[in-house]
Amino acid sequence: MLKLCGLQFLLLIHLDIWLNLEGLSVTGPLKDMDFSVQEGGGPRILHQFKLESPAVSFRISGEKAGIIDIEPRTGILYINGSLDWETKQVHKLQVESLDESGKRVKGPYTVTIYVEDINDNPPEFNQTKYYGVVRQNSRPGKPFMYVHATDRDDPTTLHAQLSYRILHHFPNPYDEMLFQIDNATGAISPSRKGSYYLDPQKQDTFILVVSVRDMAGMTINAFTTSVDVIITVKESLWKAPPTIYIKENSTQVHPVSISKVQSNEPDVIYGIFEKEKLPRLPFSISENGDIYVTQPLDREERDTYTFFVVSKDNTGELVDKPLQIHVIVEDINDNPPVCQQALTIIEVQENEMGGSNIGTVFATDMDKKDTLNSRLHFQIQSQEPEFPLKNLFYIQQDTGTLQLAGRSLNKRESAKYFLKVLVTDSKFETICDVEVHVIDINDQIPIFKNSDYGSVAVAEDISIGSVILEIEATDGDEPATGSSLIIYQVKEGDPNNTFIIETDSETNRGFIKINKALDFETMPVYNLVINATNPEPLVGGVQYNSSSLTVLKVFVTNVDELPVFRKPIYRTEVSEDIPVNTWVMTVEAYDPEGDSVRYSLEGDVRKWLRIDSATGQVYTASPLDRETEEIYSVEVVVSELNNAAQKSKVFLILHLRDVNDNYPQIATDYPTFFCYPVSGGERTLIQATDADEQFFYSKFTFSLANEMNARNNWEISKFNATHAYLSLKHANFEENVYDVPIILNDNGKPPLENKVNLKVSICKCSSENSCFIDIDREHSWPTVGQAIGILLGVLIIIGAIVAGAFCHMRYKEKNEKSNPKDAKDDAELNRLA
Repeated sequence: MLKLCGLQFLLLIHLDIWLNLEGLSVTGPLKDMDFSVQEGGGPRILHQFKLESPAVSFRISGEKAGIIDIEPRTGILYINGSLDWETKQVHKLQVESLDESGKRVKGPYTVTIYVEDINDNPPEFNQTKYYGVVRQNSRPGKPFMYVHATDRDDPTTLHAQLSYRILHHFPNPYDEMLFQIDNATGAISPSRKGSYYLDPQKQDTFILVVSVRDMAGMTINAFTTSVDVIITVKESLWKAPPTIYIKENSTQVHPVSISKVQSNEPDVIYGIFEKEKLPRLPFSISENGDIYVTQPLDREERDTYTFFVVSKDNTGELVDKPLQIHVIVEDINDNPPVCQQALTIIEVQENEMGGSNIGTVFATDMDKKDTLNSRLHFQIQSQEPEFPLKNLFYIQQDTGTLQLAGRSLNKRESAKYFLKVLVTDSKFETICDVEVHVIDINDQIPIFKNSDYGSVAVAEDISIGSVILEIEATDGDEPATGSSLIIYQVKEGDPNNTFIIETDSETNRGFIKINKALDFETMPVYNLVINATNPEPLVGGVQYNSSSLTVLKVFVTNVDELPVFRKPIYRTEVSEDIPVNTWVMTVEAYDPEGDSVRYSLEGDVRKWLRIDSATGQVYTASPLDRETEEIYSVEVVVSELNNAAQKSKVFLILHLRDVNDNYPQIATDYPTFFCYPVSGGERTLIQATDADEQFFYSKFTFSLANEMNARNNWEISKFNATHAYLSLKHANFEENVYDVPIILNDNGKPPLENKVNLKVSICKCSSENSCFIDIDREHSWPTVGQAIGILLGVLIIIGAIVAGAFCHMRYKEKNEKSNPKDAKDDAELNRLA
């Protein structure tokens, strides 16, 4: 009771202060009201309800929580203590007024007190310590565990919004952390560096100190709690299996499981893609990571396969790095030996000694090289004929090399032998056919039918490739072999290979042909020594002798040839300003027979050149002009002095080098004019041109002549290297044509200067800003008055002609009444009409 009285005393003091401040805002009649009150904060006054007669007191009921009440006589609603949001967020109360007898006057009215949360609770983790496992090479940013904390404050406010972070990292061998945490969800995942560096062989355990702060971690006075997270690093499950070996042509029921892969993350989708594009990859992978071969493989078709296995999440993103899978197809002996040739033909000379290697029987096996499956053995199964001995041949069993077993072969005994060679591997066998040809040895030399073919005369202008003589030798060896084929060659007398001899392989005849052009003046006679040999070497003890030699004398007859120039074309360059009679160049020609020659020019249309007929020296005959023709071509004719019909021609091309010999001019493509009336300051663009090369007028200079009128009326300013502006200096110009004296300088070497009178028209202009009158009146169109006069004159003449014709027709009509109309009158009438 004492406490209540003390409280009432305290409330009265508060009330007195309160009413003196803003009584109207905190007092009022009894009605429904809502209040928002922060939790905590101790006793406080909320409101004062006013009594209205006949009411003398108030009464409150409802969720008072033992601390909410009203002073009956004064109507002060107060809290005697602290509210707690975590205990109750809303208090519902009913207030009514009573009269003297305790009967209700007004009410009950609802008073609702909303408790506002303050940040008075720190966050709490749901575990005192966390444990997690991460795999080596796990995807960065992919969570492998979570931490979780709660806050008892209002979740709709910052008071309960939590933010996670990693405070410490034990151990921390790198500058950057190997782990990262989502500050909103508490999801822990490897960082990009961690995904690369985490290795259980180096460090298998890490301790993370993870903190959580309320107020979303944005204020310094937020509550903070921390917890230890122990992480174990384990070896990656995502590993490429070792090389897979599969025996070819397997008879198992396919598909057959050959290996397995497993991702570090669950629920991934596995796939296969090829390193090389194949028509069909004979491998597949299941949703569990089992790798299958889908069909029997053939090593001879393909002995290795390389492909990649990938893991993806449900969005199609790669989870792990692709794994390369290498498959080797193991060989089995499933291929028989194969003869490299259907028939192996071996040639053996008669004089081959016993034990000589005469050839090799080649066979292959498609099974794996350098294994027992492809090891071959050779054996002679039969020999036909078995004469003079049964075993004339021997074969090395591992190499297939065929040898003579003992004695030499004799073609007279048998020209051919047929062998069947058995080739085997560990499982299969094959027969290879061999045919041995006994060939004649080269023990006979070619012999010429004529040891001297005399002489032959040939004109020096004979065509290359022409046949000049046919020769022949004979050989006693077996026909159509290398021992009997004859090769003819010029042994002596032809140092420049002017002749060539071709052999007809069927007849062994030789044809002597011209290989290079003949020249009587250089070599009038050839004394040829010709030999005949075989492509096959002679046997020991046999040598070529004089029987294989013949001689031939070739006389080259002279032909009157055309003169020849020393060069195929003559070119030179001269300056266009060289004086007349300046030497340009010398053209040289000669006659192969040594006759004298004379020179002349053809096509010298501009008469710029002349040539000394005896020496070929070319001079200028008149001034040259590059602007007329920059490249000047003429033909030089050389002919024999005693036979003008024997002549040759060559082009002489003269390049003229430009000099600065043309004065600059004003371009007159368009007339220069200003529209009348002028206001002064108008300008127009003028252009300078020069017939010389660009080198000499790359920069023009424009200026006005030193004349008073010109400088008072006009002004010139530079625009660029070839153009300038001509401007009016005032507006006092009449409609007229003016001559503007302009000095042009081309700044060449030497510089040329020219004074040009530019005609400038001041004229009335059309709406398109074009001048009505031309600058030059002498060649202009007639004026408007002149045009009207001309038109009237033409109309008068036409009217006179029409009137005369009409009168003539009337006169004819009168005559027709007395004279019949004939065809002539009709024609004349039609003509007049």
